[in-house]
Amino acid sequence: MIIADENIDHTLIEAIRAAGIETDSVYETRRGIRDEVIIEASRNPPRIILTEDKDFGEWVFAHHVTDISVVFLRYDFRDTGRMKEILVKLFINRIEDLIGCFTTITVDKIRIRRIRTD
Repeated sequence: MIIADENIDHTLIEAIRAAGIETDSVYETRRGIRDEVIIEASRNPPRIILTEDKDFGEWVFAHHVTDISVVFLRYDFRDTGRMKEILVKLFINRIEDLIGCFTTITVDKIRIRRIRTD
């Protein structure tokens, strides 16, 4: 399952849901909650945080938050259609590869980095 941060375009969420992937939208259900609440919500049951917020990178790499999975999107709004394709394909074919990782996605590249737990 995915937790889409409130900054995620609704068309991306709709495309992910249309592919049969359960997706909770913070914008739809808990608008305005803090990042810490999203992090805790992603842990039980384990879910992937989908965000465009750089702060989640800071949580993982500067504050050493572990036991989470983050997919960070970097794209121009003009590339939304292409990003939909990339996300749906990634979530259908490789969702298990994203667990316990910080993944950065652009329209040109996918970078998956394991989140250290030591």
